[in-house]
Amino acid sequence: MKIVDPQDFVEGAVLLFDKPYGWTSFDVVNKVKWKLKYHFKLKIKIGHAGTLDPLATGLVIVGTGKMTKTIDQIQALTKTYDGSLMLGATTPSFDLETEINNTFPTDHIDESAIAHVQEKFVGTIEQTPPIYSAIKMDGKRLYDFARQGKSVEIKSRPITIYDLQLYPTDLPEVQFKVVCSKGTYIRTLADDIGKALDSGAYLKSLRRTQIGDYNLADAISIDDFEKKIEAISQITLPDL
Repeated sequence: MKIVDPQDFVEGAVLLFDKPYGWTSFDVVNKVKWKLKYHFKLKIKIGHAGTLDPLATGLVIVGTGKMTKTIDQIQALTKTYDGSLMLGATTPSFDLETEINNTFPTDHIDESAIAHVQEKFVGTIEQTPPIYSAIKMDGKRLYDFARQGKSVEIKSRPITIYDLQLYPTDLPEVQFKVVCSKGTYIRTLADDIGKALDSGAYLKSLRRTQIGDYNLADAISIDDFEKKIEAISQITLPDL
């Protein structure tokens, strides 16, 4: 984070964060907003370039000031994730947000079957977003329908999987790496992989490692960001 003066945030900064488990992307934005207001009395536009689920960790990009105009461009870039899925069971949310609701056999699944399925998911495919998602329908978030026990028809949409690597070294858990387009739900991908293997699956862990050329290796933690802001504030004139 190459910030040396509060005015840098106004002119526009692109901040790379390693989002912790349990935080929403909006939590990260709100933390940045609060720290800038508290230490520098700055009230500027701040936004993130792509949602990352609370149960996932990894790269979240935040734009401030004039750089918020570039958020849509960054959000359109390809995403890279590492994670793991668990075969033999499903959950309503396709991840660990909800409890297991069904179990399935896995004895028939071997490395050959997984290699075959892996090939089927590379390219442009149709994907149906999970009902436990923030997509709006009829003015409500889909997860609101889910939590009310209501069923709704969700339209599929095309997404692109540029690369998918499945590592079945510790079945029924499968490690993976995926490079995909904007709008891809990795939770849905895990569920679809389970179905393709005549079984079930849910997303066990997920970490976003890259957005376009922006890399997690260059990101900072929330704690480090707070320390950086506090250090800047100590060398900044009081009237700033």
